[in-house]
Amino acid sequence: MLGFVSTDNEALVSCLGDPHRAAAAYRGLLRRGAGALDAVRAGLHDEDPAVREGCCRLLDHLVDTDSMDQLIAMADDPDPRVRIAAFHALACDRCKGDTCAPGADRVLAPALRHLSADPDAHVRAMAVELAGKFAHTDTDALAALRTSHAQDPSPAVRKKAGWYLPGGTIYERTVPRALG
Repeated sequence: MLGFVSTDNEALVSCLGDPHRAAAAYRGLLRRGAGALDAVRAGLHDEDPAVREGCCRLLDHLVDTDSMDQLIAMADDPDPRVRIAAFHALACDRCKGDTCAPGADRVLAPALRHLSADPDAHVRAMAVELAGKFAHTDTDALAALRTSHAQDPSPAVRKKAGWYLPGGTIYERTVPRALG
């Protein structure tokens, strides 16, 4: 560790923009957990896209209900790396612990907007994952995934969209079990 034991959270957040210090700063903030959330949320508004990206990645693990609206807003950041990190954090349930993921009413509109129109193929690929979470329950999500699978300019995005369509590996693996 690079001497971050006594460094305050805001200084650690600023180090997310320094390629030589970013990894240690990230680990330090992650260890501080909820105690670092205010600084991480503030970092979402930093002028350095690397800081904003790092804060989105941290919120993938540290997110709480108070941070969710800010994380959703990051899906519209001007930097594609930030949008990718935001979409990942919104789509990934694995790192969330007890925090409930936001519902379609909050995240599907930005996912569908970026899936159809984002200029960056990697952002569209992450938007596929978020839209895919709702493929079983939302006809708009399913229609957007079908369109992406058929028409996206990127073969990788088309392939990924197919995974979330009926017959696709992720779609079939995530079919809700019938109750009863």
